Amino acid sequence: MGTDGPEGIEWRVTAGLTDYAQALATMEARAAAVAAGDARELVWLLEHPPVYTAGTSADPDELIDPRFPVVPAGRGGRYTYHGPGQRVGYLVLDLNRRGRDVRCFVHAVEGWVIAALARIGIVAFRAPGRIGIWTHDAAGREAKIGAIGIRVRRWVTLHGFSVNLSPDLGHFSGIVPCGLAEFPVTSADALGKIADHATFDAALALTADAFLDSLICAGENET
Repeated sequence: MGTDGPEGIEWRVTAGLTDYAQALATMEARAAAVAAGDARELVWLLEHPPVYTAGTSADPDELIDPRFPVVPAGRGGRYTYHGPGQRVGYLVLDLNRRGRDVRCFVHAVEGWVIAALARIGIVAFRAPGRIGIWTHDAAGREAKIGAIGIRVRRWVTLHGFSVNLSPDLGHFSGIVPCGLAEFPVTSADALGKIADHATFDAALALTADAFLDSLICAGENET
């Protein structure tokens, strides 16, 4: 079990590496319990062993070198890599309470990760037409530092975000990350910034209230 987070949400941090399929099953069970009113909402921060995950729009031509297990994820999007040195955040939140607006939710998650990265000295941003979290790498190129993948079932969210703190960036070469072959990936470590999980988790915690407040746009836009 985790600790109490903002608004009574359970805030759970799992040390070590968590098998992807096991985490998926745990998250889906929790989402069903939240939808039934039998469990609290959850923010779950964890790390996976090397794995390629396939979203519902994954193109087999973008799986270049399946050197790691390839697991269907059930989320939106294409192929993504998860592995050591990457912080993954799974968000099991009830949009029945927070406004049934998926676009607003994704926008809010992007803003949360951008604000947390700013606290460790990384200027990140959204890129029009490209979902995810972007920054400039050491060569000045636009590079992806974080991915967003969301699924909503009975208006409860599953999956969430991943942020590259200090992964082996070479592991991304086995896929076309998120279908964007023309852009590189980068990490906090590659940018010379503090890259440990505890520091980034603290940055997420400090910006969580603002993230939840930003979901008010969902309620305003609901029809």
